[in-house]
Amino acid sequence: VYRRIRKNKEGYESIIQQENANRNFILELLRLDGSALKYASSELQDDHEIVLAAVERCGWALRYASQKLKNDHETVLIAVTQNGEALEYASVELKNDRDIVLAAVTRYGYGLEYANEELQDDYEIVLTAVTEDGSALKYASSELKNDYEIVLAAVHDTVAVTENGYALEYANEELKNDREIVLAAVTEHGYALKYSSQEFRNDRQIVLAAVTQYGYALAYASVELQNDREIVLVAVTQEGFALLYASQELKNDREIILVAVTQYACALSDASEELKNDREIVLAA
Repeated sequence: VYRRIRKNKEGYESIIQQENANRNFILELLRLDGSALKYASSELQDDHEIVLAAVERCGWALRYASQKLKNDHETVLIAVTQNGEALEYASVELKNDRDIVLAAVTRYGYGLEYANEELQDDYEIVLTAVTEDGSALKYASSELKNDYEIVLAAVHDTVAVTENGYALEYANEELKNDREIVLAAVTEHGYALKYSSQEFRNDRQIVLAAVTQYGYALAYASVELQNDREIVLVAVTQEGFALLYASQELKNDREIILVAVTQYACALSDASEELKNDREIVLAA
């Protein structure tokens, strides 16, 4: 089968069209690449053994299974265990099956989107989902968005660091005003400062933690802290572009400008007129 694939430049569609009558060949092909189920005949897409072979290798191949097999518990469970995103293609009935949803969000937390309201209010399922992907908090019930442990798990998610800080966006207002949760969120991703209360945007420890992780978070700091020399220096060290959000006073600070333009040459445009004409700074940029 492997040699046949390599020789055929037209790909799976051509091979399967030629071999649709050869069930064993298709079976072996799907064990190599389950996504090839896309090109199988309707009859084979309704064949339990064939589809199982496909989803064992590639969970989201469930997309190409017949409606009957999208409603088959064994097939769907294997698919979502291999790739949680396959939950999107399960039948409505199986999207409401607790075992299947739990298996899916264990691998792909954001799959909580496809669960019904009852399962989006299931503590174990939601905790599992937000631990795997903090942004899954978006699909938790209102009650669980107000659960301290669940929100803390969401903002602490370290699997997808570029996303987890955003989980704070989906917490309820009370928990957005919880200092421990906000500090945990901005420590994981400084961008989370955007979703915190005004009080915490003026909290020096929180803002310093935010800009240390993500210099651009300076954009969401209070005016007072945008004039804090240490905070701005940390921010531009991490991301020179953050100079844009520094106070006018600090845009005239030679050390800060030098650090900023060394990190990001275009930051020179945000320096004071005096420092734009500083030879050392211009050369550093």
